[in-house]
Amino acid sequence: MAFPGPGSRPGLFVYNNKQGTIMKRIMLCALIGATGMTLTACKDGKPPFNEIPDFIQGDINQTSYDGVTDDLLTAGLGASGLATSPAPAFADPLNPTTAELRRLAIYNNYRALVDTAPGGGYGTFFGPQVGTSGEGLIPGDEYIAYMAVPGTDVPVTVMAQVPDSFDPDRPCMVTAPSSGSRGIYGAIGTAGEWGLKKGCAVVYTDKGTGTGSHNLATNNAQRIDGTLTSADEPVQFRADLTEQQRADFNSAWPDRFAYKHAHSKANPEADWGLHVLQSIEFGFYVLNEKFGRELGNGETLLTINPKNTVVIASSVSNGGGSSVRAAEQDTRGLIDGVAVSEPNVNPQVDRSFTIRQGEGPVITEHSRSLLDYTTALAVYQGCANQAPAIRDDAPLNATFNPPAIGENICNSLANKGLVSGATLDDRATDALRILNEEFGIQPEQNLLAPVHFGLAVAQSISMTYANAYGRTGVEDRVCELSLAATDSAGAVTQLAPAAEAALFSVSNGIPPSAGVNIVYDGADGQPTNLPASASPSTNQLDYGLDALLCLRSLAQGSDAISGADLEGADAELAAAIAGGIAEVRASGDLQGKPTVFVTGRADAILPINHTSRPYFGLNQRVEGKKSNLRYYEILNAHHLDVLNGFPGVADRYVPLHHYYFQALDLVWAKLTEKQALPPSQVVRTVPRGDIATPLAEVNLPAINAEPDAADRIVFEDDQVRIPE
Repeated sequence: MAFPGPGSRPGLFVYNNKQGTIMKRIMLCALIGATGMTLTACKDGKPPFNEIPDFIQGDINQTSYDGVTDDLLTAGLGASGLATSPAPAFADPLNPTTAELRRLAIYNNYRALVDTAPGGGYGTFFGPQVGTSGEGLIPGDEYIAYMAVPGTDVPVTVMAQVPDSFDPDRPCMVTAPSSGSRGIYGAIGTAGEWGLKKGCAVVYTDKGTGTGSHNLATNNAQRIDGTLTSADEPVQFRADLTEQQRADFNSAWPDRFAYKHAHSKANPEADWGLHVLQSIEFGFYVLNEKFGRELGNGETLLTINPKNTVVIASSVSNGGGSSVRAAEQDTRGLIDGVAVSEPNVNPQVDRSFTIRQGEGPVITEHSRSLLDYTTALAVYQGCANQAPAIRDDAPLNATFNPPAIGENICNSLANKGLVSGATLDDRATDALRILNEEFGIQPEQNLLAPVHFGLAVAQSISMTYANAYGRTGVEDRVCELSLAATDSAGAVTQLAPAAEAALFSVSNGIPPSAGVNIVYDGADGQPTNLPASASPSTNQLDYGLDALLCLRSLAQGSDAISGADLEGADAELAAAIAGGIAEVRASGDLQGKPTVFVTGRADAILPINHTSRPYFGLNQRVEGKKSNLRYYEILNAHHLDVLNGFPGVADRYVPLHHYYFQALDLVWAKLTEKQALPPSQVVRTVPRGDIATPLAEVNLPAINAEPDAADRIVFEDDQVRIPE
């Protein structure tokens, strides 16, 4: 079913005379007032009638789910199906249906953020079945559309889910912008699950990211439902190239892909807050279409509005950062409270305060940008993996990081004067020291950083965000990097048609993912999958270090080896990237909204000295006593709970997801029952010690309403003080 797009909905009267319509609406406002239903909108001169937001493009597609054969939360799989392998399959792998694509997308996005392995808390502390009956299927309606933002014609996907349990007399709404660079279902297992089970409408957005793949060889792109088309019709993303430009690019660089986040030339992160605010507006439109009072004249009275609806801005990681930015930018009172986990926030740099954990070193160089610390991790972590202090203890290190490649990276860094030492152990130890001492990576993050390097997290973020911040296109091939499928030897090849047909459902939107890899076009010999690349300057298989150093140079604005100023096109691109980073900096002003951050101390993707900790300090500077931000730092927790299903990780770490749900519960209680938010604190969890031992309550102490003084996080004497 499709709702009409802007301009196609019948107006209040049979004619389109704008002045007449305005007069009639004024008269109707007066009549509403005469009957005791005066609304603020009338007083403000704005009609209190439901209208499609002007940023919605095209039709709104609506689907109802019965909660038996299919549903909002699990796509009909239920709690058991989400935890079961293998993944749901397509009847025809080359032509999956929209329902099949949606089911697989929900399956993969849920499992990417939530540990569903036995004993890790799924089904006990969280999961669709917890607090509900049966398998946790949730009936309701789903509405999905494209929306536009100023300054770009690249569409953003927005979706609203309204469960049948929604009570229009007690309306509530939760935002669920996607984590990472994921698509529209990227927050289904986090904010989506909590909100749907609470009976709230949940509003999602892909934040201008999502897979949004464009096969430059075939011109295939993804419709809003994930199906492929090469026709001239609305799609999630196509590169800004003429047919001739695309043909020329294909001739030089065949079988490449463009991706929405990296290559849209839009710097979508600059508008993540706006995306969330617009998703809330879309949610109110949908709710009033469904529950608003019909006046019998083609108009629907706005009965569900920000004043009578509890709205919590939420999500995790990039989605959490998006909701924080939305709260800062909320000038219309759309948001009542904020609950986020491990938010990707780039706070404005304010070095008037410092950060200190226990009696450890005073951190002055906090608030580095995502691209700054991530390119440092991309350059140095491959060598640091071999440091004696972590080499044998870091979980999955040997599995994901071949020691020979790590040694080559160390040697290449040493030959360029970037690490010191005569032996591998010395060089790797120095690389680890640089990350800890010069870039503010906490020692608690050292053990998980190797597996993230093996999964190419820092490398993929560096490539994607350098492109996004610089507003470059696929044709620019920043640092001679491109995206393509590769064979077992690392050479570029065509992506199998069945793999491309499934991209919407299996890709996380930031290659390497789902068969599309980062290719170093400048590799010694030929274009090669980055991990298998030899650098031209070294002739060594060193993970394409030359390309990573190029990204590092652009991030710091000077040559990463010599420290010399960049020149020419490199200087221009570095300046553009710096401008893009400035656009995403957070102000720290939450306008007094009740807000909870939960972050794991061992977060090795978004280091806490550059995200949650300095944001807390900045907020104290900006809002002072008016601040309602609470920061809970969770010991033995990290960024990707899904890793907790593996030996070596499960025994050391607890699910941060559990505390994210607590954060939502606390903000809900604050907004609906006026319960005070607990003071900022360190939460001292207890690892289970063995993957065979199920998590129990003793492992997961609750956030304390009255924590001991020794556990409180405070801002005193221009310092964020974190207990050890």
